Amino acid sequence: MMLFIDAGNTRIKWAAAEAGAQLGAWSSFGSVAHEQLAQLALAWRDLRIGRTVASNVAGAGVRASLEQILSSVVDGGAPPVAWFASSPACAGLRNGYRQAQQLGSDRFASAIGARALFPERALLVVTCGTATTIDAVSADGVFTGGMILPGLKLMAASLARGTAQLPEVVAQGERLPLFADNTEEAIVSGCISAHAGAIERAFAGLARLCPGESIQCIVSGGAGALICAHLAIPCVHVDNLVLLGLQTAAPQLLPTSPC
Repeated sequence: MMLFIDAGNTRIKWAAAEAGAQLGAWSSFGSVAHEQLAQLALAWRDLRIGRTVASNVAGAGVRASLEQILSSVVDGGAPPVAWFASSPACAGLRNGYRQAQQLGSDRFASAIGARALFPERALLVVTCGTATTIDAVSADGVFTGGMILPGLKLMAASLARGTAQLPEVVAQGERLPLFADNTEEAIVSGCISAHAGAIERAFAGLARLCPGESIQCIVSGGAGALICAHLAIPCVHVDNLVLLGLQTAAPQLLPTSPC
């Protein structure tokens, strides 16, 4: 059994699949907040883990905790984790970042996953999490670059802290009017509009860079479905792009090295 781990800024997502399984064909799947890390030992105890591929943007402490948990649940000790890192090229995707290793492993994995789902297409890969990232991939398989902005909750919380008498607002699930008639919904509408505007601007920019090509926009992350509902461009919502990218890249990974 192969275990794939996406250690993000606020949650740890994981999926298990048999070697050679189809993309996204998980035999089990789960997600925990950082403060619930200890629960992973119970979740992984019966998985018969043979190999683990992980992306970690949550820091050295989370990495050490994950390695300790894996060692405790695998008979005879877990084999070394293949910690995925951005590289000049992997799984058919070339990294156009000025310094390849500076690109977040989650962003590179997401782009690999998106390209596996939509090969030979120009892609706009959007992840709406703690931060929102908007990345471009060319049809011939080059990660061109991208942009990063605060996620919905972070943006709303920042406004609530910095402006007198404004409450902290958590993004709501329903579609809101553009011009809200109360302060809380006005904050949410403004934050959603900022995200939608950035994504739509990036989509238009990528279309100019790739004239005549059909651009595919893929949106992932915890707020992905909410953002999709407010976009004026065609898009598809796909969960767990990082895990899909790790599964795609796994055949090229050595047990202890990035590809």
